[in-house]
Amino acid sequence: MAAINFIPHNTKIDFVGKRFISFGISLFIIFGTFFELWFHDGLNYGVDFKGGLVMEIRTNGPADLAGLRMQVSDVVEGEASVQEFGSPSDVLIRVEQQPGGDQGQLVALENIKNVIGENVEYRRIESVGPKVSEDLLNNGLWAVICSLVAMLAYIWFRFEWQFGVCALAALIHDCIAILGLFSVFNLEFNEVAIIAILLTATYSINDTVVVYDRVRENLRKFKRMSFPEIINHSLNDTLSRTVLTAATTLMAILALYFFGGPVIASFSLPILVGIAAGTFSSIFVAAPLLLFFSIRTHKITGEET
Repeated sequence: MAAINFIPHNTKIDFVGKRFISFGISLFIIFGTFFELWFHDGLNYGVDFKGGLVMEIRTNGPADLAGLRMQVSDVVEGEASVQEFGSPSDVLIRVEQQPGGDQGQLVALENIKNVIGENVEYRRIESVGPKVSEDLLNNGLWAVICSLVAMLAYIWFRFEWQFGVCALAALIHDCIAILGLFSVFNLEFNEVAIIAILLTATYSINDTVVVYDRVRENLRKFKRMSFPEIINHSLNDTLSRTVLTAATTLMAILALYFFGGPVIASFSLPILVGIAAGTFSSIFVAAPLLLFFSIRTHKITGEET
């Protein structure tokens, strides 16, 4: 039985010729994100990074989320998040850090219990202090930075330092795209966002390594071909694999987003955007950026060029 080819093997798309269009799109994403972050005074940090109260309750029957949200908002200061958590009777309540320190947190907790009443089951109550939330944010940022540096070192060791710099630039582009999502739509930036950034970086670097492997292989195979032609040839060679991998992954995440419930959807959306950005950067950013560097092809091909 013949294999189904969604993309012909002999595609000859001029990715290099269109590189300035793709670079323009990338710059628009980057500077647009910075503008949004400045315009909205940074990210909308969640309780994990700002401190506050986290409560998980179970009601008798489907919960009235709108009513609960109004009741909780009336007795606390700042924004209160009330959302379904798994089943219609499970509710997750998040309240930002209250003024007055620990005493203020206790007062807010008692006020919330008073308005909710006793006909609910309190399954979890946590108080996140400002020091703990600051440590969580710093640890998350360091996790992202260390992962990017480790990937740079890996690409440098496996190929050359120019490949590592270009791969790092593409990864930074993907991370900024996720930050742009959280800034533009004012989504809550919490530990889930850090996980989404790390997952995106992992997926993107895998795609980029596949392309770079083909570039190195074609440098050895086509010694008379110009470097721009080799990049185009390599991208077209790996295009079917890249598109099919991205499509199947996106289909699975879309299913989680639409049918997994609000909590799973909030986790799936940044990953969805991150994979789309990572696929774009692997094709249109990471490889074309190599043209701006002097690649020492004699180290790859084994002879002077």
